[in-house]
Formats: sequence, structure tokens, C-alpha cells
Amino acid sequence: MKETDVAHNLEQVRLQISAAAGKSGRAADEIQLIAVSKAHDAEKVRIAYEAGQQIFGESRVQEARAKIPLLPSSVRWHFIGRLQKNKVRHALPLFELFHSVDSLELGKNINRIGEEEGLHARILLEVNLAGEGSKIGFVPELLRAQFEQINSLGRLAIEGLMTLPPMAEEAEASRKYFVALRELRGQLEEQFQVKLPQLSMGMSNDFQVAIEEGATMVRIGTAIFGKRTSPQRTPPDILDD
Repeated sequence: MKETDVAHNLEQVRLQISAAAGKSGRAADEIQLIAVSKAHDAEKVRIAYEAGQQIFGESRVQEARAKIPLLPSSVRWHFIGRLQKNKVRHALPLFELFHSVDSLELGKNINRIGEEEGLHARILLEVNLAGEGSKIGFVPELLRAQFEQINSLGRLAIEGLMTLPPMAEEAEASRKYFVALRELRGQLEEQFQVKLPQLSMGMSNDFQVAIEEGATMVRIGTAIFGKRTSPQRTPPDILDD
């Protein structure tokens, strides 16, 4: 992909975000674009950053640790992959938001290391709405049962929910899962008297539908950077695109 393609693709994605927001009576600035840069080199990230993109998503701590020092310190980083327990200590100083906290155990681990390192973590809770065995995340019933415990962890700030619908050829097939996440967010806010402003949902193939259903964050990689060029061992749970 040529350098100019990244900037052009980024502009097209922004236009599509704006159109989807307008269709649902929302302002485009209500939606944060996370440009998924995993498996793309630092130069592509730099091009997107110089074209105005601020937030980038990585899903592998080792890759991020190598890439982040090559880029301006004002670039903002979100972690969007499955966070392994043995990588938490390395990840906490690098990322301003973790999209995929998928269990009480992981939350406790982040909290413990945060206490040891003097750090706080902003997080989203990942919800497995389809009940797919290959996917990580809380099933809604377990999240309701454990929410109070997670919310009591002093080093964590829960800012919302994230989901990944089952793979589908048509974007419309994802709509019911986006609706379900929005409704679950409302139920948790009412039951536990909390504010959960963020809904991270929607990727390259379905982000417009996600925005129509209330997404505040969309995770888009392929539509901006093209197909990934470096080989990856991708786990069954692909959290971003």
C-alpha cells in the first residue's frame, strides 16, 4: 500500500463514521476511531497520525513495546487484544485504555499489579453475547453477578463495555448484538448506579451499523491500513479489525 493510501483510506472512514452518526441523529465527534495498527509497521502509523489520527489499537504487548518508542509521545494507545496475565506489568504503562478485560480474575490481577506499580487502569469489560465457546468475555449473567466485585477494585476505572459479534458476511447480522450490548449497559447502570459511557463495538465490516446502535468507539484496521503484511499467530478470538 502506498503512503498516500493510508491517509485517503482514513479520510474515507471518517466520512463513513460521520454519515452513520448523522443517520442516527448523532454527532460524529461522539465516536472515537481506534485505528487498529497491530501487525502494521510504525511508518504506517506515523502517516495516519500526521493525517490527524490520534488513537491506535494494539493487541500484542511485545509488538507494542517495540513500536511505541518509534512514534511521537503524543500518540495515544489502546490495548484491544486478549491480555495475558504475564504481560500485565509491561502493558499497564503503555496503554491508556484496555478494551478487553474478560474476567474477574484478570481484573484482580490488573488491580494488584497497579497497586504494586502505582498505576491505575481505565478498562472496558468484554461481553460474549453470542455465548460462543471460542470467544472470551463475560456472559451477561456472570457479569451481573460479578460486577460489584470488579467495580470495587480501587485501581480500575470501568468506563464501559466491549463486544465482538460472531463473524458474518452481512453487517446487518451484527445489529442484534450491538443492541444487546447497549441494553446490557443500561441495565448495569440502573442496577449498580454507575455510569458506563463507552461502548466499543464495530470493526471494518460492520462499524456503521454499530454506530447506528450507539457505539462510542469503533476499532478499524483493514479499511485504513489494508491487509496485514506481517505473519501472525492469531488466536481464535479476534478482537479487532
